[in-house]
Amino acid sequence: MNKYFLIGLLFLTVFSQPIFSQDFKSQFEILFDKNDVAGQQKLLSKWEKSRPEDVELYVSYFNFYFKKSQSEVLNLSSTKTKNSVQITKEDDKNIVAYLTSQKSFDKANFDYGISYIDKGIAKFPNRLDMRFGKIYALGQIENYKAFTGEIVKTIEYSNINKNQWLWMNDKPVENSKKLLLSSIQDYVGQIFDAGDDQTDNIKIIAETVLKYYPDSVENLSNLSVYYMLKEDFDNALIPLLKAEKLAPTDYIIIGNIAWAYYKKGDKTNALKYYELLLKHGNDKAKAMAKEKIAELNKKD
Repeated sequence: MNKYFLIGLLFLTVFSQPIFSQDFKSQFEILFDKNDVAGQQKLLSKWEKSRPEDVELYVSYFNFYFKKSQSEVLNLSSTKTKNSVQITKEDDKNIVAYLTSQKSFDKANFDYGISYIDKGIAKFPNRLDMRFGKIYALGQIENYKAFTGEIVKTIEYSNINKNQWLWMNDKPVENSKKLLLSSIQDYVGQIFDAGDDQTDNIKIIAETVLKYYPDSVENLSNLSVYYMLKEDFDNALIPLLKAEKLAPTDYIIIGNIAWAYYKKGDKTNALKYYELLLKHGNDKAKAMAKEKIAELNKKD
């Protein structure tokens, strides 16, 4: 997802409301930035008594409890990770260990935050930013079942409201369908990175998108990737060949079709699509196509 959404979501937007409501929001933002927990609690209580149905109250409660739920733990490890820091002895350049930081979440506070954003979504279902905020939070705790479920709910609701989504200041979202589908593609990437045990979630999301947006090339591709990971190349080819009709020069689609035929042992079609990849691919794809064509031509 665009970093704007990941960072901005935890301060989920300002409604066009009377000035005293805006004042509550701006005061909360100041206290939030200062990490003044007591001040935030006092303000939220006052705000709730004054404007209990203010959508931004729900959003601010979500932010408050989501942040309160987080803590950071430092660990020493012998294994290098993406964000680890090397530790060496002062007189020895050999690495002794790696220092890593890991976020943990207090379930009670996290659940309080989710309960507030759920109330906001229920009252203002067209607010796409709130839905994305909840999805982001669920991704942070790596609850991919709930993460996927919320994505599915958002896709299904897009069919109800015909993608008439709202965002900051209650303004209509421009290119809302494009934003929705591109964000979902990023979420699928997050699930893919989470490991092979999460691939069923990719299938669930792809099939839900295709139910309402059957011409989504990206999700036809996602569905095919799911089947290829299962080494079910016959089923992988079904969405891939549909995608090819929609995007005949898309080298990712072409390359995946070629690979599926290659794995099936279908030399004729594998060569056909590797030749197309040689025509339409980028430099890396063309290099791979040349290798596969040479390999296949050696086989009788």
